Amino acid sequence: MGRIHVLPEHVANKIAAGEVVERPASVVKELLENALDAGARRIRVQVEGGGKKLIQITDDGCGMVRDDALLAFERHATSKIRTADDLLTVATLGFRGEALPSIASVSRLRLETCAAESRTDPHLPKPGRYSAPTAPTAPTALSAATGTVIEIAGGTILKVEEAGLPTGTSIAVRDLFFNVPARRKFLRSESTELAQIASLVTHYALAHPDKHFELHSSVNAMLIAAPVASHQERIYQVFGRETLDQLLPLAAMLPLARVGLPQPPPWARRDENEDQEKFVPGELRLHGFASKPEIQKLNRNSMFVFVNGRLIRDKVVQHALTESYRNILPPTVYPVVLLFLEMPSTELDVNVHPSKVEVRFRQQSVVHDFVRDAVRAALMKARPVPQFTREITAQPTASPGLTPGAAAGARAHPVAPPRFASGQAPPGATRMGQPGELGITQADADFALSAPALLPVSQRLEFQGSIDVEGNAAVPVARLGSQAVVPDGGCTREIPEPPPSDAPPFESLKPLGQVRESFILAVNEEGLWIVDQHVAHERVLFEKVLRQRAAERVESQRLLMPLIIELTPQQQAIFAEICDELRRNGFDAEPFGSRTIAVKTAPAGVDASDVEHMLHELLTQFEREEQALNLEIARTRIAASIACHAAIKINTPLTPDKMEWLLRELAKTECPMSCPHGRPVVLRYSVKDIQKAFKRI
Repeated sequence: MGRIHVLPEHVANKIAAGEVVERPASVVKELLENALDAGARRIRVQVEGGGKKLIQITDDGCGMVRDDALLAFERHATSKIRTADDLLTVATLGFRGEALPSIASVSRLRLETCAAESRTDPHLPKPGRYSAPTAPTAPTALSAATGTVIEIAGGTILKVEEAGLPTGTSIAVRDLFFNVPARRKFLRSESTELAQIASLVTHYALAHPDKHFELHSSVNAMLIAAPVASHQERIYQVFGRETLDQLLPLAAMLPLARVGLPQPPPWARRDENEDQEKFVPGELRLHGFASKPEIQKLNRNSMFVFVNGRLIRDKVVQHALTESYRNILPPTVYPVVLLFLEMPSTELDVNVHPSKVEVRFRQQSVVHDFVRDAVRAALMKARPVPQFTREITAQPTASPGLTPGAAAGARAHPVAPPRFASGQAPPGATRMGQPGELGITQADADFALSAPALLPVSQRLEFQGSIDVEGNAAVPVARLGSQAVVPDGGCTREIPEPPPSDAPPFESLKPLGQVRESFILAVNEEGLWIVDQHVAHERVLFEKVLRQRAAERVESQRLLMPLIIELTPQQQAIFAEICDELRRNGFDAEPFGSRTIAVKTAPAGVDASDVEHMLHELLTQFEREEQALNLEIARTRIAASIACHAAIKINTPLTPDKMEWLLRELAKTECPMSCPHGRPVVLRYSVKDIQKAFKRI
């Protein structure tokens, strides 16, 4: 007898569930995507026990008829595709037909669904529902008036009956992994699983601002987001004005040109004599928000990327985002990004991962460079300057979110809500503002942060794997406790606002002096500025070296005596790779013996005593690289190292003319707010902050 046999269906379903259903958040993701594909305008998520006891998702989508509801629990039964060619043009979030049978095989599931009375309603999507086939069905009077209830436990259908239900679908998943105890014991704590679910629902609410989302845990309303007109209004609605002010808007478009792509297979080619319409590749569009350099995270968990409405984790896009912040952020920290990419479905392959969290782009290099350049251009245009009161306590954090380390203190100052096109706050904003509606209890204390004493109504919910959700950020200012202002008896006058100016703020700076011969104090109409003279000169020299390198005109100096440097075997291999780039940056070094090199010339401005240290520093940095050496990265690192060693040092007295020259040169740079290593160059103490410190406002 042979040793190979076909697995029973229930075993195959449990194996498939291991790929699709990793944790309760995976169930929420699949059901949320099904609801969105069904055209739902209102989605409600109910969770108990972190999703282990209950996950219930109710929507007002198109619903299903009885036959479709039964077929939806068959393996690979779907309404989204019919042929293999459809995989190349998938426009829906779901298409594999594995989610419902996989979930039903490891839980106790109850489905309640009712199809719309008329399939001709223009507002209803034409495809079927919840992985159901799209076979044309003429609804009878019975199917249009009644719904279907199906109960399944461990993949076995227990009950199928008719019931009077509203249009839409409700799926309740209870006792997840009740029949797979080995999987259940690997789940995290209830608060951790709930945080994952909250992260997922929050970010799908951000991606679909035109829909109503609710998330309830037991009896607590964790998120209630009514439909709004734009993503900007949704961010304000969910996170508040302070978070919105920390983000820079992104928008870019690129016409796609498909160059060098393979021809379709012979069976998919059309007859040459057949009239064909001219193919238009379409456009690649980008919009979203990126954080200012002052917000720093210790991992990439705060980069959220949506492609055609699908939340993904893609290394190509993440690398592009990291590259866009190169020489603006330190190399070991990452920004917060909420990015939406839109492209023709033919340019994207979503059938590369069981849970559809990874995709493959047809033109990866085009997408990578487009994202990198678009985000970089927005940063260069905005030139965000760190605030002194925020930067003084801000530290890189591992917890995903938008709020820097100083945000807790900054919340003590109420801010006015932004005005949008209608002149009012976005609809539904006040619905999230009442602490009573949020119902924060001790059970949620594992991931809830207490509010500052001055604002007892402000409370922040921090979710693992997501942005910090400001539970009542949309509360009008009138409802917030105001900060005390010392009475002045009418003796003081209000400081007038300066007239608007088109000149960049750096060009109007006037130096006052130095603090310990290391920091330049300067002023303009915006307030008091503190400039780190070393990193300011470092930024000026860094961009100068890059310009000279591009023009092949790098200034160098010949050493009085050749400098002999001993290298390790690994450093020798790295030196062989970057020696040409070193030569183009002003170094003249050649092998001198088996494990030594002789340096004859060095870049101008670098002391001879620093040359050996600088070369060892560069080689050590490249030794730590886990990926293949990138010449563009090598070029910028060499330029940054030259600038660092040639720049003005701290504890160096400067004349007023020298300080004015340095500020003028800094204003001419592309990125005056941070040095090549990511440290801030300037800090601003705004007039408003000064007035607050003196209790004038």
